[in-house]
Amino acid sequence: MEGTGKKNNVSYARWGYIFIFPFFAAFLIFQLIPLVSTIYYSFFEYYRSGLKVIGPNPVGLANYKAIFESDFLKYMGNTIILWLLGFVPQIFFSLLLAAWFTDLRLRIHGKQFFKVVIYMPNLIMASAFAMLFFALFSDNGPVNSFLISAGILDHPFRFLSTVWGARGLVALMNFLMWFGNTTILLMAAVMGINPALFEAAELDGCSHLQIFFKITLPMIRPILIYVLITSMLGGLQMFDVPQILTNGKGSPDRTVTTIIMYLNNHLYSKNYGMAGAVSVVLFIICAVLCIGVYFSMNGDDSLVRSRRKKRGGA
Repeated sequence: MEGTGKKNNVSYARWGYIFIFPFFAAFLIFQLIPLVSTIYYSFFEYYRSGLKVIGPNPVGLANYKAIFESDFLKYMGNTIILWLLGFVPQIFFSLLLAAWFTDLRLRIHGKQFFKVVIYMPNLIMASAFAMLFFALFSDNGPVNSFLISAGILDHPFRFLSTVWGARGLVALMNFLMWFGNTTILLMAAVMGINPALFEAAELDGCSHLQIFFKITLPMIRPILIYVLITSMLGGLQMFDVPQILTNGKGSPDRTVTTIIMYLNNHLYSKNYGMAGAVSVVLFIICAVLCIGVYFSMNGDDSLVRSRRKKRGGA
């Protein structure tokens, strides 16, 4: 009896700590320590001049002051414009496709095939995608050749030499690369809604738009918040597509230069102090925007909960 009592009192919690230890060790080594060192060196003058390393010398907030005296705000505006141009059409088409593919009344055949097709661009490397667009939309590329042969244009349109042409190509590439992933996520969210809600709404005489805005959108709000936050983080960290498409110059006139391209320039020049300051500012911007989006889209739920608590207390 004593032996069985000891066995029943055995604690297996240590095995849980053993299994989660690799994650925390990797997080500490590869994320937390670099994050702390980045914040630390952002207050120092630390760069390489030829073969000579200058610093680290403490300079306080001088690096942050230099950021806002530079073209940082311009690059921030470029990043937001490119993100909006790619994300707004993305969320519109993804919601539309998710509503179509999950509507049982339409009886669309080959849904699995369409899911694979719309997701495939997400599997293509950004570098390959950028090179493909560079070839398609060059001055003598297939797109210009088709437009001229069709009589739409008299001479080639220089997509990469105009501000909105280059921005449009970057936005189009981001849209094509990520709308499939967004569509799959939203389809999963819609399929998780109880079909009885849609049947009850139809019996009550609700139209398709009323069902979409009154039932579908409110029910998939958690996934919408997730999509918006992850897309915002990805948009603020946009780098590979404009970097490759414009050969790292952000041309024309640096109107396609993003914040990460600006950060990469400091890293390439070995200016670790300025690069750390840019990283910290970007981290703060991402945190503030994500928290703002989360609480703004969950504001109605918190209001409903508070009202329920008051009613319960009353």
